Amino acid sequence: MAKEVKATAKKAKSAMPSVLAFEKKLVPSDAQMFAVNWAERHGKAQGLALQLKSVRGTISNRLPVALLVALEKDPAKLNAEVEKPNLQTVDHCALPSDCDTLKVRFTLKVLSGVAVPSACNNQEFNDSYREAVEGYIGKTSFTELAKRYATNLANARFLWRNRVGAESIEVVVTHLEGEKQTQWTFDAKAIGLHDFDNPAVAALAQVMADSLSGKREFALLEVVAYSRLGQGQEVYPSEELVTVKENKSKVLYETGGIAALHSQKVGNALRTIDTWYDDAARPIAVEAYGAVTNLGMAYRKPTEKKDFYTLFDRFGVGERLSDTEEHYVMAMLVRGGVFGQSSK
Repeated sequence: MAKEVKATAKKAKSAMPSVLAFEKKLVPSDAQMFAVNWAERHGKAQGLALQLKSVRGTISNRLPVALLVALEKDPAKLNAEVEKPNLQTVDHCALPSDCDTLKVRFTLKVLSGVAVPSACNNQEFNDSYREAVEGYIGKTSFTELAKRYATNLANARFLWRNRVGAESIEVVVTHLEGEKQTQWTFDAKAIGLHDFDNPAVAALAQVMADSLSGKREFALLEVVAYSRLGQGQEVYPSEELVTVKENKSKVLYETGGIAALHSQKVGNALRTIDTWYDDAARPIAVEAYGAVTNLGMAYRKPTEKKDFYTLFDRFGVGERLSDTEEHYVMAMLVRGGVFGQSSK
């Protein structure tokens, strides 16, 4: 048995192309933010602009060990260090004082063609990979993954912090097909964040499954969420990664003068469907090593042979995986990325 496993691994490694890439199949736009009143939420909305705040705060961060050691022999200097003001200028965003609801709007394109890599320099692997994907589509029609993606639209997971403390959340999803439009309305709080078996999302999931499995070329969805947070309440656009020191200590994202969430942040929420890792306590985003950076954890470590590359090397050469392993591998391919075997 051990010899067979080693032989399979050796075969997988030798068959893996050095150039192999997949385009993502869920393509969200940036999500712009607007202000409305809940009672008139389907009417005209005003775009939310960023505001600049300069505040005189206090020192509340833990002092570096090196500084504590240096000041240990001088208590007066140490006290002065924590008593001085913390002056900072930050971007800020909030609802106006006469609006109680945040409106977030984006579009999502669901594409077919997961059986075809965007780049692959090994024809033998390309053939075996295509056969494996077609086998998966024939067996599942992408219904399990589509159900999970649709649930993450309906439950407004993409609102992130703007979902917390909301009195009510409504999500309206419209399937745009030229002149024809099909619309679904969801009570996001009733859908919930912890499971993917709510029958209310079935029709939306079918549209997404038909696109992912190739029954239709693509589906274009418009997604609008209304989160009733309270008049004047703070809202949370994406925060920019600042690589060059600026006068501001926090820089928020905007597009066209309107506060917004990065499309990458929306995409991360939509693919938070991985409950197939060991001892899963909650869904995590589909990632190659199951990394959750805010927890400093990787739930699919290569040492445990549950990471994407270990499973994909077996899947790509036609080895049988369990149903949950196949769902995870296919979700990674829907996510897209560069997966070739480096020679370095």
